[in-house]
Amino acid sequence: MCGRFVFHRPIDEIRALFGAVNPPPNVPPTWNMAPTRPAPVVRRHPQTGARHLDLLRWGLLPHWAKDPRMRQPINARSETAATSAMFRDPLARRRCIVPADAFYEWQTTGTTKTPHAIARADGTMLAFAGLWDGWRGPEGEIVRSFTILTTDAAPALRFLHERMPVILEPADWPVWLGEDDGDFAALMHTSDTPLRIWAVSTRVNSVRNDGPELLEAAA
Repeated sequence: MCGRFVFHRPIDEIRALFGAVNPPPNVPPTWNMAPTRPAPVVRRHPQTGARHLDLLRWGLLPHWAKDPRMRQPINARSETAATSAMFRDPLARRRCIVPADAFYEWQTTGTTKTPHAIARADGTMLAFAGLWDGWRGPEGEIVRSFTILTTDAAPALRFLHERMPVILEPADWPVWLGEDDGDFAALMHTSDTPLRIWAVSTRVNSVRNDGPELLEAAA
């Protein structure tokens, strides 16, 4: 699964990397992105078809929701998304990419949970496969939100968790965003991207803590 992640690169760099054409959103870097907070998300604009980098809230609120207090999942199982009432429409029409420099997972040993950071071994950004939706309230307010798709963990990660985010390679982005024809479902697989994994401080456990020291290797 993915319950916390990092994006610390300048927003202009993220915008250029993913080819977004709109003005960059005003968002500070974070080393402890948590659910319900806004994060930069790459999506194909519904009207223009151009790539946009926008702030969406983490935790999917579907457009058909009667009560905005309903469960808002931060992750979606890729294996069942196409048949899920919550995810099948976004999977067909509103796929997105969630940029990240790293994400966190916890190793459980007895009653002890040790946080680990996971990043690409080559130092480039991760691109998580995501789904987004837009909800309009009775007073006209609009909430745009997203969830991150997960799949079986790669062998190197299974000591931490049985699930991991779906990681997209740059060549996959046009198909995933719907810019090019192709089998987007085939992209939802366990990544063979080389990853770097290291233990970090338990300070990351609290969402109140934020800063580059959270990515430092634990002593």
